[in-house]
Amino acid sequence: MTTPRLALDRLRKRYRDTVVLDDVSLEVAAGETVVVCGPSGGGKTVLLRLISGTSSPDAGDIRIDGASVLNLGPEERDVGMAFQNFALYPHLTAFENIASPLRAHGLAEAEIKERVGSIAALLRIGHVLGHRPRELSNGQKQRTALARALVRGPGVLLLDDPLRNVDAKLRYEMRLELPRLLGSFGSAVIYVTQDYKEAMALGQRIAVLRGGRFEQVAVPPAIYDRPANVEIARLFGDPTINLYPCRPQAMGGGTIVELFGDRLPLEAAAGGLAGRDVLLGVRAEDVEVTLEPVPGAVPVELDAVTPLNVRAVLYLRTRDGKELLATVAEDEAPRFGRGHRSVWARVTPDRFLMFDPASGARLLPVAA
Repeated sequence: MTTPRLALDRLRKRYRDTVVLDDVSLEVAAGETVVVCGPSGGGKTVLLRLISGTSSPDAGDIRIDGASVLNLGPEERDVGMAFQNFALYPHLTAFENIASPLRAHGLAEAEIKERVGSIAALLRIGHVLGHRPRELSNGQKQRTALARALVRGPGVLLLDDPLRNVDAKLRYEMRLELPRLLGSFGSAVIYVTQDYKEAMALGQRIAVLRGGRFEQVAVPPAIYDRPANVEIARLFGDPTINLYPCRPQAMGGGTIVELFGDRLPLEAAAGGLAGRDVLLGVRAEDVEVTLEPVPGAVPVELDAVTPLNVRAVLYLRTRDGKELLATVAEDEAPRFGRGHRSVWARVTPDRFLMFDPASGARLLPVAA
């Protein structure tokens, strides 16, 4: 079995009476990018500090290429790091900022020049290497900080929300470029963000960190389609998931649920939930809205239409008074006007998510 490049083993960290990280374990392979995603205060930045060596865990171990690094200082660990605030030396040029970790390791001047030139060309900042940070745009600062983290070819690369302070256009471009770039270096990458779209775009796996624990570690489609609990379902999605308390019932050899003023059939796997209180989730993109009745659709009132990037959000009101969010392609939105009209909505039962109201744990779909 291949030894993971980075292994976190039951890390625990407490600040006074607050447990910030509680038995956190994770393995990251060489060349793999794992995005650690979660709400503010969940322990993401503390986790990076432990790995980088700027803070020490109260318990647990951190191994790089199979060897513990707990007794090594930050400069002795094979770790590179880029921060959301860039953290560039203001008195140094972009070249010198990028070269600083190479100089610290005593590399020859010719090799430093070659490495800095190569990484700068890759990140398209070769033309600003002579500029100081105050002369750089936010995008150029971000790329300079990333180049400094990458130039040494570290075994482990830590990226602390590095795209937060750049403009929307560059953020979109970097979401496209970064997976290829990061994969080419062979580092084990941990990328921290609160942005679920960024997590879905960049991560080969996503580790959801909430309350100091990893609540789910999985590939992006599994996180979205089979969230471990209702809070992850809320975290991943824009607009947020529709959620309704209900109680499935056995009827006619199957299982139904009364929702939207109608009886909707559930998939066979829901049979075990009959008579039990559940929280039913419906993603907005799984709601089909039409201007005319179609089989399986229920009448709803369209209250408003709001643009959202390349899609539009439809705010619907069902016959039993519940709010239902749906999305349509932006070019389809004009068909619905500005709202305040009767339309029809249809949901596909096999796209339903079921959660336990007390614990929040996902009940359906059963498959992991």
